[in-house]
Amino acid sequence: MSIVRKAVFPVAGLGTRFLPATKAQPKEMLPLVDKPIIQYGVEEAVAAGIDDILLVTGRGKNAIEDHFDVNVELETFLEARGKKALLQEIRAISDLINVAYVRQGEPLGLGHAVLVTRDLVGNEPFAVILADDVIDAEPVAIQQLTDVFARVHGPVLAVEQVPHEDVSRYGVIDAEPIGDGVFKIRDLVEKPRPDEAPSDLGIIGRYVLTPDIFDALAATREDQTGEIQLTNGLRALLQTRPIYACHVKGVRHDTGNKLGFLKAGVYFALKRPELAEAFREYLQGLTTLRT
Repeated sequence: MSIVRKAVFPVAGLGTRFLPATKAQPKEMLPLVDKPIIQYGVEEAVAAGIDDILLVTGRGKNAIEDHFDVNVELETFLEARGKKALLQEIRAISDLINVAYVRQGEPLGLGHAVLVTRDLVGNEPFAVILADDVIDAEPVAIQQLTDVFARVHGPVLAVEQVPHEDVSRYGVIDAEPIGDGVFKIRDLVEKPRPDEAPSDLGIIGRYVLTPDIFDALAATREDQTGEIQLTNGLRALLQTRPIYACHVKGVRHDTGNKLGFLKAGVYFALKRPELAEAFREYLQGLTTLRT
């Protein structure tokens, strides 16, 4: 049984980068092949032994709640048509997890989204999974973090090396390597300019946190954008306890932007045996395409 039992999924964002597709449906429900983005993250949590899922939602996110709920009419229809394999797949979505929801009200930053789960999380370690980052890894990314957490008994952040010109899009760590892709963090900087970044290790969308983060976040002021940043809360927590980072081994796709979303769709389609050969032939045929 995993030492971490709960995973927080902040999904209250408006998804403006994908308008008009996200005007009436959540960005997290956009499909990669035949599964919505958020399902990849939930399945990752389940693979790591985490089955209590806390969704931080906002207005217009009902489709996410419906996706992880039982759909009696659909199940009855599939059963009547003898579509057993598809029925089993649909039932697995709701059978694997326990889901709770909390409203963020306004999208006031990742730190605020984590803070509103305080009562649901309680006094125990928990994971935070940003569904936009779809990571194909073995073991799964959040499992890599929980394994480190079991050794260091402190908060663990996922990091990867990012291009120098892109560091201003990430929280970046200044850290001391302690072996096997694990770092002890000296400082964290939210979205630094490239010439001010302490390293090229950017924080990506996986965290294992301890409940003392809530006091740190409650005392964290809003930044210039009016948001409470999780990185700033962690920086405050760093004054009272060690925090660690884990260089995740795997392939990450940032589906929060259009190019990353398109790349992820191609990547996962090519991993599907029933699609790979025909799809690869189609892609190779596009080499002569002219815009």
